[in-house]
Amino acid sequence: MPVAAPFRPTTRTSRLARLAGWSQRHRWWALALWVLTLAALTVGSQAVGDDYHNDFSLPGTESQRAVDTLRERAPVRAGDTVQIVVRDAGGVTAPATRERVEAMLGRVRTLPHVADVQSPYAGPGAVSSDGTIAYATLTLDGTAQDVPRDGVRTIIDTAQAAEGGGLRVELGGDAVRGAEESEGGAAEGIGLLAALVILVLLFGSLLAASLPIVIAIFAVGSSIGLVVLASHLATIADFTPPLMILVGLGVGIDYALLVFSRYRAELIAGLRSGEPPTGQTLGAGGGSSAAGEASVHSEARDAGADRAAAARVALDTAGRTVFFAGCTVIIALMGLVALGLGSLQGVAVAVAVTVLVTMVASLTLLPALLAIFGRRIERGVRRRAGRARRPEGDLWRRWAAGVRRRPWTAALVSVAALLAITAPALGMRLGFADAGNDSPSTTSRQAYDLLAEGFGPGFNGPLVVVVEGDASAAASAADALDGVQGVAATVASPPSGDVATVIVFPASKPQDAQTHDLVLRLRDDVLPALSRQTGATFLVGGSVAATEDFADAVAGRLPLFVAVVVGLSALLLMAVFRSLLIPVKAAVLNLLSVGASMGVITLVFQHGLFGAEPGPIEAYVPVMIFAIVFGLSMDYEVFLLSRMHEEWERHHDAPAAIREGLATTGRVVTAAAAIMVVVFGAFLLSPERMLQQFGLGLAVAVLLDAVVIRCLVLPAVMHLLGARAWWLPRPLARLLPRLAIERPTD
Repeated sequence: MPVAAPFRPTTRTSRLARLAGWSQRHRWWALALWVLTLAALTVGSQAVGDDYHNDFSLPGTESQRAVDTLRERAPVRAGDTVQIVVRDAGGVTAPATRERVEAMLGRVRTLPHVADVQSPYAGPGAVSSDGTIAYATLTLDGTAQDVPRDGVRTIIDTAQAAEGGGLRVELGGDAVRGAEESEGGAAEGIGLLAALVILVLLFGSLLAASLPIVIAIFAVGSSIGLVVLASHLATIADFTPPLMILVGLGVGIDYALLVFSRYRAELIAGLRSGEPPTGQTLGAGGGSSAAGEASVHSEARDAGADRAAAARVALDTAGRTVFFAGCTVIIALMGLVALGLGSLQGVAVAVAVTVLVTMVASLTLLPALLAIFGRRIERGVRRRAGRARRPEGDLWRRWAAGVRRRPWTAALVSVAALLAITAPALGMRLGFADAGNDSPSTTSRQAYDLLAEGFGPGFNGPLVVVVEGDASAAASAADALDGVQGVAATVASPPSGDVATVIVFPASKPQDAQTHDLVLRLRDDVLPALSRQTGATFLVGGSVAATEDFADAVAGRLPLFVAVVVGLSALLLMAVFRSLLIPVKAAVLNLLSVGASMGVITLVFQHGLFGAEPGPIEAYVPVMIFAIVFGLSMDYEVFLLSRMHEEWERHHDAPAAIREGLATTGRVVTAAAAIMVVVFGAFLLSPERMLQQFGLGLAVAVLLDAVVIRCLVLPAVMHLLGARAWWLPRPLARLLPRLAIERPTD
């Protein structure tokens, strides 16, 4: 099969080609600018530190109204609580043990950020029936997000200093869990090392393999510095940096790989055709008689020009793909802003900034590095091209021919398999992990287990019923709630003015479906009837109720979010490829990959497959994964279809366009997907459940997207559509702007 001539852009130079030319001519300035940017942002962020703050407020929800009522009218009860759990096999009420516990509580009471400490000996109900376990309730002067971690660690250390002589002290609560969060493990390093191995196998050169990783490190490092500084001006959650690293490494390597692969392909095409990308003679054994007769001096002189031309063409083609693919990721992430969830808006903007910086680095820093190391890279390309036994992409051409013979089988079997994997997601239960999902070695998990052992599982997730009424309303509520199915016990607090609270302890664990049903029963049946009898207002709050409200808010706004993201992405693809059917196909296939990843997450983390701790899926994980995966799926879609469209515009031969598009991108897409899978999959080693869910979901989605959708379903559907795939009604064509990715040929 003849080798395609290298792609030649028109004489009209595009902005990206000019950008590549500038970066090449001023290579050292471009590199120095990036080094200074990374250094300045790193030093500046370390100097001022971060000010991350989680905002899980949901204005208008019942749990938020309960919190706002307490803050306004009973502020001493509005702060989060910490449970100090003590255990002594000899009995916690023994005089010596009680004296030690009281002394410890006295020291804790004097610490900063401690508003109140209620001793287990001050009233009934705080000592287990066998007398071996008791708990004290410590009220902070703010929420768990407001109290500094160092202050919480001081509380933990002061309380646990009383241990010894048979006395055990453990602490639980959201503030304690936050203070115990790991600073991160080796996931990032393992992912980068695995990516480097794949790149070396792909390019056969350590230098060439290092360039995409260098781009990713510069982009991620600069983005994190920016976000740390921005955390002082905007609300950004504390789990944002790991997500930025997760996405930034994958996307950074991916984008740089796409551009570098096109650069390498242009060099190889020039070598085999005997003409460089700009029509100049390519030195060192290109394969044409003119190249063979060129002198050593002209070879050396032309080689530099050829490398520069290859870089310009790479930016003019693959660079455009990166630009539009990056835009789709950013559009998907910005769709999260439409959800109106404060905790996700800052995360979405931060990850979008990471993608933007990564895109800029791929389009500016990479051409500079190619100019600096181009000669050594070209020598490696020549050696590898000379050893190749078959034309590059020959195996993918055969694969495309095989799919063409049985397109219906390839499409239907693949889609059926993806739908089967997606099915478990229909039963996905959203929520938040609690201390029961923490590592058994943490004090929050130890306190959780002790409370469950001594008082029942519901003590780890009490509901807080805020009562607005006279003093008798709280007592009436406590009596009425005691008899409700699913309630283990209730405790009414003394009223503060006309506001009181009733603590309701469910009979089931916080994450159980029975607890969810209890919240609904109280809100829909029990408390409305009680409100009519007493004239008081009842609001169900607490962490469990807030989790239910958050999950309901996400589920309720998800259709709008999906519609916005899919609609904008489809419009962008329609304008780029001048097609009506391709955007529809892309949206359906991308939704399949997202759905399959959700199904796998549900099986593993909700049903405990492969030994994972069963529990709900973190409420914000599905929407974040949808935004990221939908954008990344568009990356491969745009990259593959742009090469198909390039061939279609040249020859208007639909089967040939599919064959050549898959042949020129299959190897790169597979390698890029393998890199993303190992980078994302490495986060399964993280101790954080949320990062494990993100890592698994993204890795599965990319794997299925690259292997099943891009290699089977997409070429099969394109063959079934044929020339109709590139059809666009004339009225619509006149309305849409022209946004070409590839440059037209001469």
